[in-house]
Formats: sequence, structure tokens, C-alpha cells
Amino acid sequence: MSEKIPFDKEPQEHLGEESGTRALVRPEEKTKTPSFYKVLILNDDFTPREYVVHVLQKFFKKSEQEATHLMLQVHHKGMGVAGVFTCEIAETKAYQVNEYSKKHKYPLKCVVEAA
Repeated sequence: MSEKIPFDKEPQEHLGEESGTRALVRPEEKTKTPSFYKVLILNDDFTPREYVVHVLQKFFKKSEQEATHLMLQVHHKGMGVAGVFTCEIAETKAYQVNEYSKKHKYPLKCVVEAA
């Protein structure tokens, strides 16, 4: 049974020099590297530091030491990179943190930005 060619891929025909036969050659498919996005955690004056550490551990799988270091960076610089992900994952993580914080009555926010 012959191999099926997708409708959106037009095969190219090549003539065999010696026998006059034709061979179908598929065009080379190129895989595109996905774009990456940073999830930024923003500082505010109301969210306790311990809660920020908790969120970084829960949603970004940071160790306690990494989460504490990042929380201090957010506190002193106004924001910090919680992680770098593909677009869908970055948006999902930011949404999860924002909803979780809202549910617990904290104004902690995450935003997504191109890396």
C-alpha cells in the first residue's frame, strides 16, 4: 500500500534519468522553535512575604531557598521572573496565581511578557 501525502503538501515530481520513471519527493518540513514568555511576579504593599514564598513554591516548584531569594528580589526591585515558559503555559501559570491570590484576598499579581 502506498504512503498517503497530506493535502496541504504538494509533492514535487522528479524524472529518473535512466529509466524515465517519476519519483515523488516530499518537501522538507521545518520545525519552528516556540516563543518563550516570562511570568513576572509584581510587588505590592499588602501581600505578606510568606505568602509570596508559598505561591512560588506551589505554582513554580521553587525550593524554599529559591522562593525566598526571588521574593526578596521582588520586594526590593518591584518585580521578579518566576519562570520562562511557552505562551500557553506562561498564561496559565499567571492566571492560576492571580486567581489563587484573589481567592485568598491578596492583591498579588503575575503578568506575562515576551522573553
